[in-house]
Amino acid sequence: MNDILATPIEYLKGIGPQRGEVLRKEARIFTFGDLLHYFPFRYIDKTRFQKIEEIPSLNTAVQLKVKIVSLREQKIKRTTRLEAKVKDDTGMLTLNWFNAVRWIKPKLEIGREIIIYGKPNYFKGNFVITHPEIDFDLNQKGGLEAVYPSGEKLQRAGFNSRGFKKAVNQLLPSLKGKIVESLPSSIIGEAGLISKEEAFFKIHNPQNLDQAKKANARIKFEELFYLQMELLTRKKIAEQKISGLKMTQVGDVFMEFYKNHLPFELTGAQKRVVKEIRADLASGIHMNRLLQGDVGSGKTLVALLVALIANGNGFQACIMAPTEILAQQHYNSLSEFLKDLDVRVELLTGSVKQKDRKPIHEGLEDGSINILVGTHALLESKVKYKNLGLAIIDEQHRFGVAQRSKLWKKNALPPHILVMTATPIPRTLAMTFYGDLDVSVIDEMPPGRKDIVTSHRFDSSRLRVLEFIKEQLDLGRQAYVVYPLIEESEKLDYKNLMDGYEAMTRKFPLPNYRVSIVHGRMKPEDKDFEMQQFAKGNTHIMVATTVIEVGVNVPNASVMIIESAEKFGLSQLHQLRGRVGRGANQSYCILMTGEKLSADAKTRLQTMVATNDGFKISEADLKLRGPGNLLGTQQSGILDLKLADLSKDSQLVSLSRDIAQNLLEKDPKLEAKEHQELKRKLKNILSSKPNWSRIS
Repeated sequence: MNDILATPIEYLKGIGPQRGEVLRKEARIFTFGDLLHYFPFRYIDKTRFQKIEEIPSLNTAVQLKVKIVSLREQKIKRTTRLEAKVKDDTGMLTLNWFNAVRWIKPKLEIGREIIIYGKPNYFKGNFVITHPEIDFDLNQKGGLEAVYPSGEKLQRAGFNSRGFKKAVNQLLPSLKGKIVESLPSSIIGEAGLISKEEAFFKIHNPQNLDQAKKANARIKFEELFYLQMELLTRKKIAEQKISGLKMTQVGDVFMEFYKNHLPFELTGAQKRVVKEIRADLASGIHMNRLLQGDVGSGKTLVALLVALIANGNGFQACIMAPTEILAQQHYNSLSEFLKDLDVRVELLTGSVKQKDRKPIHEGLEDGSINILVGTHALLESKVKYKNLGLAIIDEQHRFGVAQRSKLWKKNALPPHILVMTATPIPRTLAMTFYGDLDVSVIDEMPPGRKDIVTSHRFDSSRLRVLEFIKEQLDLGRQAYVVYPLIEESEKLDYKNLMDGYEAMTRKFPLPNYRVSIVHGRMKPEDKDFEMQQFAKGNTHIMVATTVIEVGVNVPNASVMIIESAEKFGLSQLHQLRGRVGRGANQSYCILMTGEKLSADAKTRLQTMVATNDGFKISEADLKLRGPGNLLGTQQSGILDLKLADLSKDSQLVSLSRDIAQNLLEKDPKLEAKEHQELKRKLKNILSSKPNWSRIS
């Protein structure tokens, strides 16, 4: 079986070297096995024939048995049109072809019966089908017809959907009785699945929708099951083989801070998370934990407490953030928290001058720096620690995996890893992509926080929105006005931003209020100055691009205006909204758009208005964008799924996870006879991929 599937695709009858090259380049089909796994993306229902009088509505595909009653060819400017009138015993309709006349005309004869399939339109009182599919075999059995993805170059080589169907049907008979079952019979029974061979045959040639659904479910389940087996096995191997730095003490500095300098009472969720992390650090097993928490839930304070535990056990800690603004914010927060304690915190980013780096490098190597905060600069080879015990990575999806792996080399034993994200991850995605991590969730907001009132307004309501801003400013509040950052056109962004700035300062004068402006083209020191002015209340409105998405904490800001909100993704809209609502005052987020909106944009805006719950927003985002886009291209490689879709197949994700966990609990080494094929396949999967998972 494996030898057959490994056969180069050009050796399939009807393919040959030239067409094989097109398949390799355009569809990444190299072997018979690749063709077998080239699945249809939908099916055309050809199980029944309609009559012409039964045509239900326009743009609904129909299948008809008809007789040709007339043929007419005419020239229309540079185009040739072939028209055929056809009828059945209930009525008549017209078929049209353009520019394919020489190919189709010889096959059509007056009086011949044919089967046609297509979407009718209504023109001058008659139904018309343009470029219908034609079948001359009146005895065909019908069924569902698979539709395969194609493209212009594939179609030119004869690989339209029908071309793929012909190639697959050429392959399938040679595989009869040779497709090796890769799931134990106990799992097939437990999950209610059909056999692997039946699934492959039925997914390409189903007779009805039920067969297609069962075939899809079997193949999707297997993809998800082996992904879960891979993640769970990697996690188990790592726990057995990778020793962790043991941190059994809480430490005097932690206790001093917790008892006497904690700025406010921890929420129950924060206490629970710190307890979970403490248990990891003391276990002697390398920690690899994901900390999820919505915007403003208090992740930074948890990170500080964990860093102090590392310090109390004689280890250094580092916090790596994706942007200088966020790194600076973390540094400022930690410095404020620790101002009365003997804990040295330093900041290292690309903007730190060379002369200022030397004392930082020296302090890291002699151990006098306890906590280092920074950006990618922390990964530089010159950055050497005396004893790095904990690495905290904020918004980790913005870093490449290979980049993060450099942190492992900063200590003889790899430091414990805590990954933090303010982007709530849907359960199905966390269960899959982060299946090998332990997950902690801060699902409780600090007391006194009010839900942000979110509304959608069109540009026609701009004057009322500006008046609302003035009302809030008169109450002593502050406001953000954010413009989108479109990477393809920074100049255009800058112009839009400056137009907005002018509108705030001239067209709608606010004589008693000052405006800050912040954008990505400013020097870091200028940007920081403007942000500090706003944070101190010296300016009242901040007009900005998305540079303020993270890293700005101004409790007095109560209004967030997001211009051209339709250009933002759900996650980014939620992050921006999280810049307000940080104080005791009622806060507002207003989404400004033009009148013309796509269906997806409307869904995003409606979701934002309907809920403040980051996890509900992430579920909606997953359905709209899919897992690869949600995680970012650097992260989506592990989701090597041809058919399964994490946004649509949540039940199968949960089922496959549960069955994989139960299997490994009962037979952790896969020694049972019926698990040998599973063991062989899993071994191949594990050996074919680098184990990036353990560096989160």
